[in-house]
Amino acid sequence: MVAFRCLTTSLALLGTLATALPQFTDTVTTTNVTTANVTESVDIAAQFVDDLVSLATQVADEQAAPSVKRSSGCSRATSLVVDVGYAKYQGYTNSTNGLNYWKGIRYAAAPTGSLRWQPPRLPSPMPNGPVTQATSFGAGCPQAIPSVPSAPFIPGNEDCLFLNVYAPSSAENLPVLVWIHGGGYGYGDAAQDMTKIINANNNGFVVVTIQYRLGAFGFLASQQVRKKGAVNAGILDQAFALAWVKQFICQFGGDPTSVTIGGESAGGGSVLYHDIAVGGTLGSLLFSQSIANSPYLPFQYKYNDATPTSKYIAFAQAAGCPTTGDVFACLVGKDTDTLQQANYNVTQQSTYGYWAFYPVTDNVYITDRATKQLSAKKVNGRSLLVGYNANEGPLFVPPSITTQSDLISWLQLEFPNLSTAQINSILAANPNNADTNLANPLFETDGLSTGYANAVNVSQVADGQQQRANNIYAEATFACPAYWMASSYTGGPSSSWLYQYSVPFAFHTTDLAAYFGPATPNHSNDFTLAFRRIWGNFITTGNPTISNALANGASAANPSAPNTASTWPAYNDASPKLLNLNETGGTPFQATMQWGSVVTQFSQPGLKNALAVVDAASWEGGRGARCAVYKSLAPSIPA
Repeated sequence: MVAFRCLTTSLALLGTLATALPQFTDTVTTTNVTTANVTESVDIAAQFVDDLVSLATQVADEQAAPSVKRSSGCSRATSLVVDVGYAKYQGYTNSTNGLNYWKGIRYAAAPTGSLRWQPPRLPSPMPNGPVTQATSFGAGCPQAIPSVPSAPFIPGNEDCLFLNVYAPSSAENLPVLVWIHGGGYGYGDAAQDMTKIINANNNGFVVVTIQYRLGAFGFLASQQVRKKGAVNAGILDQAFALAWVKQFICQFGGDPTSVTIGGESAGGGSVLYHDIAVGGTLGSLLFSQSIANSPYLPFQYKYNDATPTSKYIAFAQAAGCPTTGDVFACLVGKDTDTLQQANYNVTQQSTYGYWAFYPVTDNVYITDRATKQLSAKKVNGRSLLVGYNANEGPLFVPPSITTQSDLISWLQLEFPNLSTAQINSILAANPNNADTNLANPLFETDGLSTGYANAVNVSQVADGQQQRANNIYAEATFACPAYWMASSYTGGPSSSWLYQYSVPFAFHTTDLAAYFGPATPNHSNDFTLAFRRIWGNFITTGNPTISNALANGASAANPSAPNTASTWPAYNDASPKLLNLNETGGTPFQATMQWGSVVTQFSQPGLKNALAVVDAASWEGGRGARCAVYKSLAPSIPA
């Protein structure tokens, strides 16, 4: 590889990335990827990943050598002006919460025009440029929400590869959390405020939030895209940002050797993909730990399979490009408004609750199906904290499934590769013969029942076949991927911990308010503190267990009473455990969900923590066995 291997370890760390990546960019440019006459013999993505690994290895070696580290120039900045080689950024301080903030730091060049669907590259250096005031978030990427009725068009900006840094004012060599936002790989941004979780952990770590290309801009895939650019460009953006953190975070007071990556939904799915990146051979080069919440695992096709190729052609048609010949060159030359509208249009033609563009097996960064590689325990990093919510499904399942015939029709539409025998195996694993009858009493299950009252049959928003569908989707797409990830870090030197967030009504994304804030009325101060400390302990020590006093909460009758959360064991395939995060008591109130259902929630006064370690295999009437069924059906379902 031309770019990184020519560098010597005598280069200062500060200059390593800034020197290396423009050289890599020049290498890409000389392959004429910006024109119709692309040199297709060069594997652009493979070269990028190879060079990224080479750089990460070199940086790790230099950071591990004390004599080099002392002379590298990579130390905490003495002021709020941070020099990242290609630009300088001026942050600001909030003396009330004791944090420094840098917002809108550009970590990669604008992926526009000729750089569309190419691997990320470092911005052009501005050695004599002005200091940029890093006081506001960068522009968000082009957006597309999932296929649901009346979905709005939300424009964005292709020039969106920015990150934000939150650091305690006195930070010096602190652990780092890199947060990857969710949104189905189609929408979202890095504007999540990280102040509360840092403060709740005594300002004990630094947080970086990142943006990455979304929808067709980040996940367009086909044989032509693979040859002339990079499929999974959004995932490569994330990997590039991780390399940026390893290189520069020390200037903000972070420890580049103690990086935890985290994400929720598609962000959690992204964490999964980084955990298995490059066949699980990266070790701790880019990060040492990971946190995945509701890891979203949609269908993972090969980059040149019929489905991603058909989306590529549909996108080209929607953008006014030909569907034969050099489609790629036509798309590269289109204006952003046309491409953003095409991204929206193709997404809205998808199955209910789905987006159009997802990560694919690219044979470079993502080299195999997730379940296959997780089962082989080929993963990166040393440890994992992974969780999901009690009611993940309702946001994504059409609310019109009344009979088993409706359910089967939905399964055939949702998972079109399933055979009749496979559908029957799913039905057998989820026994429920009742039709949907919302006049019946609806209630939250406790997770422990082995009879009717489990998640297969009833929740606060559904029963019968509707709840059966909700739970099938929830498990196949979110809960079981969490189980599989937890299992992948067992049986060796790595460790993992599994949890379920259950505070009513625990539908998809409601956990975000608990650990990041602002807290919602159904979250007591005791609960949010316990949850945030679980995260903080994992980020700073590698172990998420908390004290009895935190687990029980200050409002408990006996805060120091034994609580199993304080002895929460690492996940074990032979006897799997999870921590159930819930509350009891409180004052009931009615809340309307996004899809119109009214549920009962509970607020103060009277809320008490209810944290308990439970058996993960028998949970909710045998979730462990159902997850085994879904894994056996891969790749016919998202797995």
